[in-house]
Amino acid sequence: NNHVISHNYFGYRPLLGSNGGETLRVGTSHYSLSNSNTVVENNYFERCGGELEIISSKSCQNTFRNNCFYECQGTLTMRHGNETLVENNYFFGNRRPNTGGIRVINETQTVRNNYMEGLTGSRFKGSLVVMNGVPNSPLNRYFQVKDSDVSNNIIKDCDHRQLCAGSDEERSATPINTSFSNNLFLHESADKIFTIYDDVSGIDFDKNVLGSNLNFPNDGKSDIERGFEKKKVALKEGEYNYKNGNDVVGPNTKNPMPSASNTGVNWYPKKDYLINFRTGKTIKVAPGENTIFEAMKDAEEGDILELSGGDYHMTRTVFVDKTVTIRAKEGVEKPVVTFERSPLLSIENEGSLELENIRVSGKESADYSGNAVVRTSRYSMINNYKFFVRSCEIEDLDVNHSFNFLKVYKNTFADSIIIENTNFTNITGHVMNMDKEIDDIGIYNVEDVVINNCKFKDIGGSAMKLYRGGRDESTFGPRVWLSNTDLENVGHDKRNKNDSALHIHGVQHAEFDNLNITNSKKIHMHLVVGEPVIKLNNLKLVNSEEIYSNSTEYSSSNITVEGNE
Repeated sequence: NNHVISHNYFGYRPLLGSNGGETLRVGTSHYSLSNSNTVVENNYFERCGGELEIISSKSCQNTFRNNCFYECQGTLTMRHGNETLVENNYFFGNRRPNTGGIRVINETQTVRNNYMEGLTGSRFKGSLVVMNGVPNSPLNRYFQVKDSDVSNNIIKDCDHRQLCAGSDEERSATPINTSFSNNLFLHESADKIFTIYDDVSGIDFDKNVLGSNLNFPNDGKSDIERGFEKKKVALKEGEYNYKNGNDVVGPNTKNPMPSASNTGVNWYPKKDYLINFRTGKTIKVAPGENTIFEAMKDAEEGDILELSGGDYHMTRTVFVDKTVTIRAKEGVEKPVVTFERSPLLSIENEGSLELENIRVSGKESADYSGNAVVRTSRYSMINNYKFFVRSCEIEDLDVNHSFNFLKVYKNTFADSIIIENTNFTNITGHVMNMDKEIDDIGIYNVEDVVINNCKFKDIGGSAMKLYRGGRDESTFGPRVWLSNTDLENVGHDKRNKNDSALHIHGVQHAEFDNLNITNSKKIHMHLVVGEPVIKLNNLKLVNSEEIYSNSTEYSSSNITVEGNE
């Protein structure tokens, strides 16, 4: 305790895919009512996004001041403990997903003179979040907000501000004896100040300033207009203060704003360690046996393996331990890739893979069950990976049962999996099997899945299985977007234990739009985490099982069902 954490550079923290990915944590729930008196000041946080909490304060009498958060996913969270001071901090989201500001929980908290701009995070990831608590809360849950002050903050062009967030049967203790004054809210297009989930009569609103494009809540839960005055206010770029009477709104400090240039050490590089696809050289690969395997050994980060037309046969697994693209040469007919060993491609630690405009066939594969075209490492992967498939044909994965296209292992995590303009035909197993984290503690295998303009035909297992167990609320995903896609005869194999064509469990955000599902098993949804956002639009089910969900908390429109028994 009594630490000072000052002038440090915290940069590029990747998604963890579970709880425990905080960039900084001060204390634990067990000791959270003890005083730490730690000061965190003049630090620069750049693209830190391990989990929902960038900083997690879990002790009393801590101070967080004059720090800058640049494009960080998550919030500075007063998770446990009392008498926290959060002042003169800067939050810049630049409209990046899940960027957040400050989350208030517990007693006697002070949030003043902070500046927030361009933050897009919602719910617990909002720019300014005041939560509900649990009556007589145990140490590891949520204490009621009371005797706290939120004042002199600027919230500019931020999408979501939440009051009484997390309100449910357990978190029913609304904020009390709390003041909300001299804050400035500006937004170019939003139409309301807050999303309010419960009774806010315990919050006193006074002398707040509202930009001309914002309105008061009209949800029947509050009457807070008395605490706001509408004014036409415009802050210039780089202007972080506003004078409201005698009060300085925004950071009130003589210290310079922290940046990459005035924090950290000069001998350690401050750079983005993620390697993008197609940033290296092009390696031409001729048809033949194991030519892709040999080319991969010579490839470097960002390189492109360019296949000519013809046949490519692999008798050895191609290990991908760098960011690499395998694609057809422009203008040639799709090259055909066959393979004997399972898998064809293995994404190893530090690897990411992009496939484009090739045809992969399982007709030469060994007659074993459980084959795969692509798999992740069998061992824990420290680095997150990306896997993109575009304009490919995947066919005849049928030499034996349970032949998957993508097979992931436990303790591997994808930032994103994107499948576009690709056809999958005649597969005995699952196309994407992402269900290996079954400990039910909030860990999962992939953050974002995007499937667009694809066709799945004659698939024995599911087109997609994605599992996130447990009820922990500390992560952003998984998230799924599935659109403009056809499923025909999917899910009927007797080994398809989940008995579905599409299976999502614990997904926090999913949008299914413009799907044609014919002669297939059901869409199975198990909704368990927080307040999942699930949208089903423009679905046509012909001779297929109807949608199953354990909850009605999802939206749907234009769902048509034909020919079902």
